[in-house]
Amino acid sequence: MQSDDFIVGPEDPILITGAAGFIGRALLQNLLDHGFRDVRCFLRSSNGATRLRTISSHHSHTGSRVRLITGNLLSPRDCAAATKNVAIIFHLAAGGGDKSFPDVFLNTVVTTRNLLDAALQHDCLKRFVNVSSLAVYSNMKTSRRRPLDEECPVEGRPELRGDAYCFAKQWQDKIVAEYGRGKGLPYVIVRPGSVYGPEKEAIPARVGIDTFGIFFHLGGSNSIPLTYVENCAEAIALAGLRKGIEGEVFNVVDDELPSSSDFLRSYKRSVRRFLSLRIPRFLSYALCLLWEKYSAWSEGQLPPTFNRKRWHAYWKKTRYSNEKAKTLLDWRPKVSTAEGLRRCFEGCREKHRHA
Repeated sequence: MQSDDFIVGPEDPILITGAAGFIGRALLQNLLDHGFRDVRCFLRSSNGATRLRTISSHHSHTGSRVRLITGNLLSPRDCAAATKNVAIIFHLAAGGGDKSFPDVFLNTVVTTRNLLDAALQHDCLKRFVNVSSLAVYSNMKTSRRRPLDEECPVEGRPELRGDAYCFAKQWQDKIVAEYGRGKGLPYVIVRPGSVYGPEKEAIPARVGIDTFGIFFHLGGSNSIPLTYVENCAEAIALAGLRKGIEGEVFNVVDDELPSSSDFLRSYKRSVRRFLSLRIPRFLSYALCLLWEKYSAWSEGQLPPTFNRKRWHAYWKKTRYSNEKAKTLLDWRPKVSTAEGLRRCFEGCREKHRHA
C-alpha cells in the first residue's frame, strides 16, 4: 500500500461495522498492519470483543487506538454516536444465515439506511464502503464465454430466488447507490465471492448441499469463486482508501480458482471422508425446475428453496474476473489459492480432531 494514494491519513478515524465477524477481524488486522491508529469496531454484543482486543494488543506498541462500541444499528442514536467524526466506514454488518426475509431486510437494509443517515448528518465522511456479495448477480443471461464481472446484470427479482441473503444484499446495494446519486454519498461497493479461511469449516454452497446424510455435489467442473479471508480484507481496505474510485463496484475473487470437483476431492483427502453423490448438470437443472414448478403449484406450501434463478447463480458453469480490482485498486491476492486451501483444510482438520 502506498499512502500517497489514500484519501485519509493514519490518524483519521475509521469505523468497521460487523467487526467481530470472520471478515471484520481480518480487516481490523489489515488496517492496523498498515499503520492506521484510530479504528472503531461496532459490535452488536460483547461476544466477539475478546478476539478484537487480542488483535489490538499486538499493535499496542504502535500507539494504535482500537475502540469497541457495542450497540444496535437499528438505533439512530447508536448510529450517530458511532459515526461521529468518522472519515471512512467499512460496512460489513448484515443479517444472514437461515433467517426470514423480513428479519434479514430489517437487519441489513434498514440498518444500512440508519447508518447512512447518521454519517451524512456529521458531514465528515470521505467514503462509505458497502461490503456486498457476488450472490446479487443474476447470471441467467450471461454467456459461458463471458466471465462474470462488474458489468453483468444483478438479479431483477431477487425475491423469486428464495434466498433472503441475496434479496437483502441487493436492496442494500441499491439504497447505497441511491444515497450516492441523491445525497452525494461518497461510496464504493465490494462484492466478494466465497470467503474462506482456517476458521470457516462449511463447504461452500456452490460446491453442493449436505442433506439426508449425503452430500449432493452440484458444482461439477465449475470454478468456485473463492477468496481467502486475508486477500478479501486487503481488497476491502483498498476500496476504502484509494483515491478516485467513488461510485465503483469491485468483485473480489482470487486467482487460480479450483473447480468444485477439485475442491471437494481435496477437502475429503485433507479433512475428512464422507459420502457424496455427484449430480450431473442437466439433472440438477431439471430438479430445480421441478421444485420451482411444484412450489408454484402448491402456492408456496413447498418453499421455493431451489429454482432456476438459484441454479444459474450457484451451479451454472461460470468464469469469474478480478481484473477491475487489480487495475483500479492495484490489488493482488497475497495468499495463493494453494496456500489458502492448505491453511483452511488444516484448520478444519484440527477442529474435527478436537470435536
